[in-house]
Amino acid sequence: MKVAVECRSVLLQKALEKFLDGYLSSVKHSDIVIRDYKKNDDKNFFIATSQDADLVKPFSKSQLMLALQNRYKAVKPSQKNESTAKRNNANFEILQKRIEMLTEEYKNNILEAIKAFYG
Repeated sequence: MKVAVECRSVLLQKALEKFLDGYLSSVKHSDIVIRDYKKNDDKNFFIATSQDADLVKPFSKSQLMLALQNRYKAVKPSQKNESTAKRNNANFEILQKRIEMLTEEYKNNILEAIKAFYG
């Protein structure tokens, strides 16, 4: 999850930057942009004292992280499904090759046993 912070309140800006130290990114490369004002875009995460905000002030770090994780899940489900599908496909191919190898080995062992019995 990549988060950008764009607040008019300097105090809120600095607090959010401290809370989100490992998640900060530029607005261009972020998944979510936290703002203390409304802006109509897909990335906007609005923090305010009003009830229509995504997160109502005051809030704790854990409340912030939980709200951001929920938003991230809502925004990025298709990417997660694609990566899971690719990983499952790769795992299936590995399993398929392993089964083919074991089947070939089993066939060779049976043929050797038959040759030994009749030979």
